[in-house]
Amino acid sequence: MVMSTARRSGGKRSSMLSINASIIQGSAIGPASYVVNAADLHTTFSGNSILKYADDTYLIIPASNIQSRAAELQNVEQWALTNNLKLNRTKTNEIIIVASGRQKSLKSPPPCLPGIERVTSLKILGVTVSNKLSVSEHVRQIVTRCAQSFHALRILRNYGTEVNTLQQVFKSVLLGKMTYAVSAWWGYTTAADKQRLVALIRQAVRVGLYPTDGPSLQQLVADVDDALFARIKAN
Repeated sequence: MVMSTARRSGGKRSSMLSINASIIQGSAIGPASYVVNAADLHTTFSGNSILKYADDTYLIIPASNIQSRAAELQNVEQWALTNNLKLNRTKTNEIIIVASGRQKSLKSPPPCLPGIERVTSLKILGVTVSNKLSVSEHVRQIVTRCAQSFHALRILRNYGTEVNTLQQVFKSVLLGKMTYAVSAWWGYTTAADKQRLVALIRQAVRVGLYPTDGPSLQQLVADVDDALFARIKAN
């Protein structure tokens, strides 16, 4: 996209300047524009995949194609240059996911790609996943954020905010955090992870932020799954 700007200085109109990149960060048209631009971004090796959602791009390479990492990254960089973009390597991360039962038989990992940080956990569309396919870190982050919100709600209660209002805020904010994309990560939780989340509900009941007859966390997750399945059938 090319735009032009003009300024007035001392009563005179300045010359027009071309702007080669003009999508405002955070705008509604930004993600849609990227979807259009990224339509021709494909992998170069069979078996590899590129997943694109709005302006997030994930390159998935199986172990059988591990030697294609550098070539696939170069392909993305070349595509970016062709579309007047630039791959920011400092904001690009690599994670190697290995099933827990196969760690002992895992050979030495491949060398790091130049300028790419290798991490042990990665936030994928708001959900933190570890290289062992564990979501315990994601659960810890939920508990930490909810604890902060609990403190804010207690302050509001001390200032006389009605219980119905506080419960509505709890349902909209805290339960929203706890059930965000839960269909994608609930199956990877351990018994300890589930217990930490259930403890949040119990704490909310004790302080009056959640009704005693409200649905359990397991029921909330089941409701989210049912709603997602209904949307899939209706699509």
